[in-house]
Formats: sequence, structure tokens, C-alpha cells
Amino acid sequence: MKTDRLMAVTDGVLAIAITIMVIDLRAPATDSFEAIRPVIPLLGAYALAYVNIGIFWTNHHHMLATASRVNGRALWANLFLLFWLTLMPFVIRWIGFAGITPPPVAAYGAVTVMAAFGYIWLERELILAEGTESRIRAVVGSRTKEWVTFLLYGLGIPAAFLSPWIAITLYIAVSLAWLVPDRRFERWHDLQHADAHPAPPL
Repeated sequence: MKTDRLMAVTDGVLAIAITIMVIDLRAPATDSFEAIRPVIPLLGAYALAYVNIGIFWTNHHHMLATASRVNGRALWANLFLLFWLTLMPFVIRWIGFAGITPPPVAAYGAVTVMAAFGYIWLERELILAEGTESRIRAVVGSRTKEWVTFLLYGLGIPAAFLSPWIAITLYIAVSLAWLVPDRRFERWHDLQHADAHPAPPL
């Protein structure tokens, strides 16, 4: 099975999730700066969630562009990943109502840690589908970065009940680490392009 349809479905679902988050943003009733202040926590949560969804999407795109085939287990792993990412609007709406408080901030961590697990699961299934000559296995190596991400998101859940801002700091740190698309995949594609289009002899 080719990867095209899996990428198309993922693109559509994540675009809808982002759109729903935008719709949930409540505009201030007046034009004063004071009217914006109550909305700032929601705007910050939206920005962080938007970046996180973008990170998952860009790395998902790079990984699927590298994959040579997809099997049924990979499809279910992808659906698992999408399930958690589509809960982002729910968590953002909760933060909008409750503010930066422990339960919704911990819930954000729970959603992201499960999404991170879904990404790792999808990566594993794509590697198994490709077999011993897996291109993804060769590119990602030990997957240390993925597991560190999973751990930090997980730590954000109990940290939220000590201080929501500690948890948010962890979430932002993970986002910054992934903000640039995974260079492991980009380097592989650059090498493939160079092999396919060698420089002309001098």
C-alpha cells in the first residue's frame, strides 16, 4: 500500500483540527487593551497547540515521504495519532474557560504524550512494514529524540499540579527542540536528490 492516501487523510484531519481551534477563540467585546487581557491565556494556549500540531504534521510528512509502503497496522497507528491530535481543540477550549490551571494544563500534557506515543508507534509500524531494508530505520537510528519527547510530555502531567507554568515550560522546551523539521529525514532526501541528479563533470 502506498503512502499517498495516508498523507492526504492526515493533512485533512489536522487542517480541520486547527480550524476548530481558531473558531473557539473569543474576540474581545471592545477595542480596549484591557479587553484583550482575559483572552491572553487562550491565545497563548492556541499558539502552543498550533505549533505542536504543526510539528507533528511536518515530521509526519517527512517520515511518510521517506516510507516505501504502509500496512494495516500502520493505518491504525496513524488513526491513534490523529485521535489524540484532534483532542487539541477540546483542551484549548477547557483552558479558555478555566485559565492556566492544573487540570487543563495536565490534560494538555496527557494529549501530547499520547500523540507522541502514537507517532512512535506509527514510526515502528512503518519500519516493520519495510522489513530489514527499512529506509526509516536507517534514517531515525535509535529514536532517542522521540523517547525524550515522550518523557518530557509525560513529566508535564504531574508538574502541572505543582505549577502549571512548570508544565508549560516543559511543553515549550519540547516544541523548541522540534521546531525545525527533523533534519534526519531532510538529509536523507538531500542525499537521494544528489544521487539522482549528479553534478555534471567539469
